[in-house]
Amino acid sequence: MSREDFNYSSILIQDIMTRALITVNLSTTALQVAKMMEQGGIGAVLVQDNGNPVGIVTDRDYATRIAANGLPLNTAVENIMSTPLITINHDEPISAAAEQMTSKKIRKLAVTENGKMVGIVTSTDLVTQLAK
Repeated sequence: MSREDFNYSSILIQDIMTRALITVNLSTTALQVAKMMEQGGIGAVLVQDNGNPVGIVTDRDYATRIAANGLPLNTAVENIMSTPLITINHDEPISAAAEQMTSKKIRKLAVTENGKMVGIVTSTDLVTQLAK
């Protein structure tokens, strides 16, 4: 079976995204974020400023910005987050998420609906769907 045999245009982001979101503010520390990720079994938290999404902190950000540079664990996420936050609309096909992740070399996209954050979709979500 080839890739063309699958119709990825019919599967939407909203069908595979994770709706549970963990958000923090700009002053949350790297240590607090690491504990949230560990306890939640997740690889990213979204960062908000006055209720507006402004960035994301991923396990990769943590490794490359905190661990690799020897920054203290009380460093604010404002200093380590990836910004601007890259988003995708909930009613886009999953192929659009794959294309965006590939072109931007990222593994996680915040999902929006009518401009409001409603979830997150990851490369793992895409691979899981592919394996079905």
